[in-house]
Amino acid sequence: MTTGDRTYGPTALLTPANLMTGFRILVAPVLIYMILFHRVSWWTALVGLAAAASDYFDGIVARRHGTTTSGAFLDPLADKVVVLGSFYAIVLARPHGVSAFLVPSVIITLREVWMSAYRSRAARRGVSIPASKLAKWKTFVQDWAIALCVLPITGHHTALGVATVWLAAVLTVYTGVQYYVEGRRLARAR
Repeated sequence: MTTGDRTYGPTALLTPANLMTGFRILVAPVLIYMILFHRVSWWTALVGLAAAASDYFDGIVARRHGTTTSGAFLDPLADKVVVLGSFYAIVLARPHGVSAFLVPSVIITLREVWMSAYRSRAARRGVSIPASKLAKWKTFVQDWAIALCVLPITGHHTALGVATVWLAAVLTVYTGVQYYVEGRRLARAR
């Protein structure tokens, strides 16, 4: 079914982009397992790369074929499962560095829970808050924070991973504030 430049209608569920998102949700437990039991390894990095690549490509495919309401729900969910699951697996796999990774992981978790509730409430009022470019960079930095902790060439350098996860936490909070301000602006404009 083609609607203008859309291949799939806004209510479609089985789309190529959603299948890629589904792959990311299915690979998340594998990545978490790999981090817990084989944290610094090329195999762990490869599984993480597969998850990150599916996130990148499902966005391209969704824009090409048309975004869907199911994709708008599933894509951020998949991001949260991969990122938060990986961060907490890193915390558990690094008992000597728990506090260094735990605090930014908790900050990111609180922002994500708050943002999900806020966007859900806004959607019930008919307000859709689109993702900003900086929010996409936030996800990129989160993915790199994970990568730096599992890649054999960087995984043993705790300071690099800690610095990147803190940068991810700062970007996560900042983009949360941006979403809140944008949501309030959109709500007033309605």
